[in-house]
Amino acid sequence: MTLPGVPRQGFDPDDPDDRPLPAGLAPLPADPRWRVAHLPFLSAVSFALLLCAASAGFLTGGSASALGAALGVLIVTISYTMSTLVIAWADTVRPALLMPLALGTYVLKYSVLGLVLAYGVQTTWTGKSALGWSIVAAVIVWTAVQAWWFTAVRRPK
Repeated sequence: MTLPGVPRQGFDPDDPDDRPLPAGLAPLPADPRWRVAHLPFLSAVSFALLLCAASAGFLTGGSASALGAALGVLIVTISYTMSTLVIAWADTVRPALLMPLALGTYVLKYSVLGLVLAYGVQTTWTGKSALGWSIVAAVIVWTAVQAWWFTAVRRPK
């Protein structure tokens, strides 16, 4: 096992991260930036969705609905970006941390999302419906665009 910031001194058979990769797996790319290469495109799509959601909210329910719709898209964009960055960091620093950090991030993300929605249901704020619908729309759009990205764009070798 190595300490953070201390380079490895050689092969350690007791360290699970030092074992060779199975023969069927592709080697990791030399440039780890591919893990977050989709974020600029997804951020642009999210910004476009935010503008569309806020416009639709304003046209259907006024300024409170526009704010609710914009907040819903912003909440999803921030939470998905956070989990992407945490997962990418864990994958580059220590792959053994990937699963626990990914699960912890998802639990945190969906807990906050659940609290926002639970609080929103109890309030009399007129933008709560737009907030809820925009969260649903943003989750669907982000997931679909990310799935498209990873099927259309190949990671570098």
